[in-house]
Amino acid sequence: MNHPERKIARRFDEPYRSHTATDIVYSGKAGTVEALRAAEKKFYPAPSEYKVYFGELHGHTTLSDGGMDPEAYYPHLRDEAKLDFGALTDHDHGGLKSDELFGEKWERIKSLAKRYNEPGRFTTLLAYERDSYPWYTNMIVYYASHEADMLRGVRDGEITREELHAWLGRDDLLLVPHDTCTLLWGTDFMALEEADMTSLIQVYSRYNYSERRDPVFFYHSDCEGGHWQDALERGAKMGCIAASDDHDGSNGMELPQKPYPHNWPGLTGVWAKENTLPAIFEALKARRCYGFMGGRITLDFRVNGHYMGEEIPDTGERALYFKIDADGDVDTVTIVKNSRDYLILGNKTEQMLFDHRRERDVDYYYLRVKLKDGRMAWTSPVWVGGTK
Repeated sequence: MNHPERKIARRFDEPYRSHTATDIVYSGKAGTVEALRAAEKKFYPAPSEYKVYFGELHGHTTLSDGGMDPEAYYPHLRDEAKLDFGALTDHDHGGLKSDELFGEKWERIKSLAKRYNEPGRFTTLLAYERDSYPWYTNMIVYYASHEADMLRGVRDGEITREELHAWLGRDDLLLVPHDTCTLLWGTDFMALEEADMTSLIQVYSRYNYSERRDPVFFYHSDCEGGHWQDALERGAKMGCIAASDDHDGSNGMELPQKPYPHNWPGLTGVWAKENTLPAIFEALKARRCYGFMGGRITLDFRVNGHYMGEEIPDTGERALYFKIDADGDVDTVTIVKNSRDYLILGNKTEQMLFDHRRERDVDYYYLRVKLKDGRMAWTSPVWVGGTK
């Protein structure tokens, strides 16, 4: 990409348009294909300094409205679903609060998280689902440690803006809403300011899909203004996870009796230094994570070598790289830019390309991947521009 007029004439480029590649093509020498591939790989970023771990971040037991014994929850995720980390997220209504009745239940939830946490093998995150009307009616609270108090506000089941801002500002908490585009539990991102936004959203579960309006994923209601893309367009620096929101004890596993797409669990991949609570929590806090529908899908998405979730300065060149390792064939990879399907590639598992068009002070990119069996995956964005 050395031609001085390339950014005027073109929107996209691949490494094959570099002078190095052009010289190989016109050299007339044998081994051109192999030489071109080697030239392309010189543009690729270094291998990741992180490892990918898979987890289930939303499920219920008989401690609230689920059907599974809480004693079986973590062993199921570890031994049956074969996951690396998980969170038990029972509701705070019906007694999940710090009164005499549920003080005992909260202590039990903490005890379970401590008991089944095995650094290096299986990580548990202390969490619960907090009703938080009117800002985020359904919201999971995740903690950085296994010893913490539940969040109590002015009124159970509700949240004030002051409380929301105070909790969003805590380093030891993650607040993640779900069902944001539904009628009963939804959020109006068009009414929220950037300071009101969470750093992550649950983009997919068995019951709901929140990226954008899509009839394939329709469950029971879908309201304007409640989608992830609505939040991003309002300036939210919001990444994504996926989780099952399972109530029948099948977290992390496929349910063949359910119609597509609700048969697939929602799972989250994180890029972390190690499989420990501090490392997994740090990766989620940094938005170095992505959501996908069942099975195993590894997504590495970087811009100028920076990982998903990062905010980076605009240096004048945007080198977009992805690598996909999935347990099924890739159908399409969509590069979403500023909530538009900017570029769609078919049957690609690894690609480097260059985007020459700056559109805003801060542009953002993320991947949407579709496998041939219908499963989907979404990365957290990378934001390019601004002062960081």
